Amino acid sequence: MTIRSTNESPPQFRQVVTIDAHTLHADVSSALGGAASAPGPHELFDASLATCKALTACVFAKSRGIALERVTVEVERDDSQERQGTYVLSVKLAFEGALSDADKHKLHETVLRCPIHKLMTTSTVEIRQSLA
Repeated sequence: MTIRSTNESPPQFRQVVTIDAHTLHADVSSALGGAASAPGPHELFDASLATCKALTACVFAKSRGIALERVTVEVERDDSQERQGTYVLSVKLAFEGALSDADKHKLHETVLRCPIHKLMTTSTVEIRQSLA
């Protein structure tokens, strides 16, 4: 799979991001010269964790017949120490539906192992860059 990002209207910062048949947008804040018209790279990074946890809970609940009607994931970022190598994402989960305490516990334990959580916390990511 290839993800492509290109300026929507050069020389503006706003990006059109294509992922397979999907189109997203990204921008930077007005303080950085953008229009703040879409999430920035950090927000998209953080959102990948939130969406992975939510989707993991939904898939798990469906496969186990758990009556999960809605999952809400909130991610709050503390990037105050990012330049020192620490980027903190605090996650708050809410599960709705006819769920027992055991169901909620299973869902909570499952989302701790979502693929993006694991990627962010246990993997070494190598980025290889080249010019087209």
